[in-house]
Amino acid sequence: MVKKIMKDIQNERDYRNIPIDKVGIKNLRYPITVLDRKNGFQHTVASINMYVDLPHNDKGTHMSRFVEILHLFRPEVSLKKIGDVLGQMKSHLNAASSHIEVTFPYFIEKTAPVSHSLGLMDYSCKFEGSSDHEDRVDLVSEVIVPISSVCPCSKEISECGAHNQRGKVTVRTRFKKFIWMEDMIELVEKAASCDVYSVLKRVDEKYVTEKGFSNPKFVEDIVRDVAKKLKEDDNITWFSVSAENFESIHNHSAYAQITSE
Repeated sequence: MVKKIMKDIQNERDYRNIPIDKVGIKNLRYPITVLDRKNGFQHTVASINMYVDLPHNDKGTHMSRFVEILHLFRPEVSLKKIGDVLGQMKSHLNAASSHIEVTFPYFIEKTAPVSHSLGLMDYSCKFEGSSDHEDRVDLVSEVIVPISSVCPCSKEISECGAHNQRGKVTVRTRFKKFIWMEDMIELVEKAASCDVYSVLKRVDEKYVTEKGFSNPKFVEDIVRDVAKKLKEDDNITWFSVSAENFESIHNHSAYAQITSE
């Protein structure tokens, strides 16, 4: 029996003369290890996007190689290894540029303010890395922090009470040296009317309600307070901070953003 030769279509030439900026895989679930300030490290599961550029004369890229590259670094697919992953992507796929996005839940044990009950809070975090044709690597860290806020205007004009809502603050940073995600999370939580907990007893509910009421914040206040702290940190070379409140009395969200120069 004659063995049929398996034709590699993606290795053929393309004649439309149009290069592709990014081609690759999205939403690959993969186990990773991240540094944990309290416990040393933490295992979690990430959603990973990986892309390279494709020259105008190449028909396709080798999709399976992206997963193979990740497996070379298993289980240490972490921030400190992103530069190496990007280099391997360019080498294995004959690309001039590469890009990776690693999004994952990060868990922190948090103590309730009065009862001291313990619970796990999860925060959405992301590492983004890019390597260009000159092998310059750009890294961006992102954390999304849930918060609560009380409206200063509502408190001022109401005879009793004030409307309050949950929200989220997204902080993206470039940095000189490694930064702990816990530091960014704490910075945001201190800028909110009150932070959010996974476990609250009645004494804790009383505390967070009164704390928020005594510390009303607009989204503008929150992003300005976070930006002020980031500007004071010499390790941060660039940042973007945004706040979105899921308004309790409006059919829309309130939003504010500050991006450094």
